Amino acid sequence: MTEMEIINKSVEIIRAKTALVPKVGLILGSGLGEYADAIENPVFVPYSELPEFPVSTVSGHAGRFVIGEHKGQTVIAMQGRVHYYEGYSQRAITMPVRIMKKLGVETLIITNAAGGVNKSFKPGTLMLISDHINYSGYNPLIGPNLEEFGLRFPDMTYAYPKDLRDKVKNTARDAGIALEEGVYMMFTGPSFETPAEIRMAACVGADAVGMSTVPEAIVAAHCGIKVLGISCISNYAAGIVDQPLSHLDVTETTERVKHTFKALIDLILEKDM
Repeated sequence: MTEMEIINKSVEIIRAKTALVPKVGLILGSGLGEYADAIENPVFVPYSELPEFPVSTVSGHAGRFVIGEHKGQTVIAMQGRVHYYEGYSQRAITMPVRIMKKLGVETLIITNAAGGVNKSFKPGTLMLISDHINYSGYNPLIGPNLEEFGLRFPDMTYAYPKDLRDKVKNTARDAGIALEEGVYMMFTGPSFETPAEIRMAACVGADAVGMSTVPEAIVAAHCGIKVLGISCISNYAAGIVDQPLSHLDVTETTERVKHTFKALIDLILEKDM
């Protein structure tokens, strides 16, 4: 099957299960997949039911689409994402974004757990992504351009629209939710970054580092989908404090702040941004 045939077949399978037309897409990162459990009248589509769909091997990722209603919006959530470090191509891991576009998604909320480079961002801080640095060494748009979705050379200046970010910041402030803003830098993983790499990240303007989000944001921008990125700073990045890093720290921190994270996403949906 060609790439477009795979995408179209996946859309056909999903539409056979539900007549809902989702306008908001959610990509739920490490420790945050539980948010999809609140979706009302959910329809579940396991990734394994879709043709040539990459399936996550990471613990804590359910591996399915959840479609339904939540806070007045029709949504489709990825309960668990697939990462570049799992061995898939960036075109493969961003296929879900193109599927969501064809299903009707206009706004994509991408969440992740990230290491804090900005020393003022303590573990548990929520950070709105204002921009990103792609340090993965690759781009998901490499290869034939899918003209149906967008231009060969898409502009990334407004990948994270300022007007949307301003609305979120104002909403968070009014609700008493602390929300920082900063630049996210993607490394490939799966090893955590070295202290030297974190010093470099700070020098080039990164506030947080992680192993996801950027490929999805690039493809969403190519498709004309508005992107809202939110990181949970799960730990200080390597070398900032004298202690080893572990994925357990990531899940423990996201568990601790998940109620605030959920409340913020609820408000975003309620405000119909």
